[in-house]
Amino acid sequence: MLKKTLSALALSTALVGMQAAADSHGIDLSGKTVEWIIPFSETGGSAKWANFYAPLLSEALPGNPTVVVTFNPGAGSTKGANAFQEMTYEDGTTIFGSSGSTQFPYLLSDPRVRYEYSDWNVVLASGTGGVAYLPTDLAGQLGDGGSAAGIAGEDFIYGSQGATRLDLVPLLAWEMLGLQVEPVFGIEGRGDGRLMFERGEANIDYQTSSSFLSGVTPLVEAGTAVPWFSFGSLDRDGNIVRDPTFPDMPTFKEVCEATDGCETSGEQWDAWKAFFIAGFPAQKMVFLPAGAPDDAIATFTKAFAAIQERPDFAEISAKRLGVYPQMTGAAAQTAMASATDVPQAAKDFVINWLSDRYGVVLQ
Repeated sequence: MLKKTLSALALSTALVGMQAAADSHGIDLSGKTVEWIIPFSETGGSAKWANFYAPLLSEALPGNPTVVVTFNPGAGSTKGANAFQEMTYEDGTTIFGSSGSTQFPYLLSDPRVRYEYSDWNVVLASGTGGVAYLPTDLAGQLGDGGSAAGIAGEDFIYGSQGATRLDLVPLLAWEMLGLQVEPVFGIEGRGDGRLMFERGEANIDYQTSSSFLSGVTPLVEAGTAVPWFSFGSLDRDGNIVRDPTFPDMPTFKEVCEATDGCETSGEQWDAWKAFFIAGFPAQKMVFLPAGAPDDAIATFTKAFAAIQERPDFAEISAKRLGVYPQMTGAAAQTAMASATDVPQAAKDFVINWLSDRYGVVLQ
């Protein structure tokens, strides 16, 4: 309780400081280059998200600096996040983009994690969704409502970044549906998993919304992939509802309800839902490093807010990112808090499941 109280006081103080700085001139980045570090490969959803925002951020920041997206993949994003943890603020020219695959090892106390979210300074939180899809022949065997009963006897291969990464959400979902899915661990980004699917090396996959829109839609149009379900979205009461970007697509909850043996209550469901909430409604975040002053935080916060106030933002973001909340200021702080905290019961279930299913022991 004391820790939560101190965290709340720190957050309140930070927000007051940010507002004060927002009322001042902030920092000037004229003639400078801002490096936006993405801890994944160039082919995944995080790359598409950062590359969408980068030119808009250049226009919105004072001095119109060049914003360059760079990539530092490895260990499912842990390598890049650990490197960012070692950086300290200098002049506002380094920012970091995290994803759910960065959050989950942190939540699960993965021993490889040497980063601490509370040391970083969030200036944007982006919600997103995810879509599972199949080859055309297997999709044709699905039952009513997307029931998985017809494909329960298939052997599936899936390209995965790692069991403790965001991939645990689809892996657990597929297990709940009774599927036999063997992951090939070690890919550096979800785009690499899509490439495995395209080459016929994998026969099941999921992509976050931005990557699905740009990378999988052409496969759907070509008739080589069929979307199965989205993970869904949350309404104001915390219920899973259809993803606004894919309103005609059933959610995992609907497919689970249509599949005999899949339950939408109990500890397995509660664990899946908890990690879905931690991984998707605030999946991607932008941070300034430790030690960033209030005026720098306010400058980037105002820039991202200004981007969202553009008259064309709703249209251009829907095409590239999907229809999801883009949060700054206090909303981003709240989103980060929800994305980096899950109930202990859900953690315990997932830790035991990882050990039993994949031999992954977190110490």
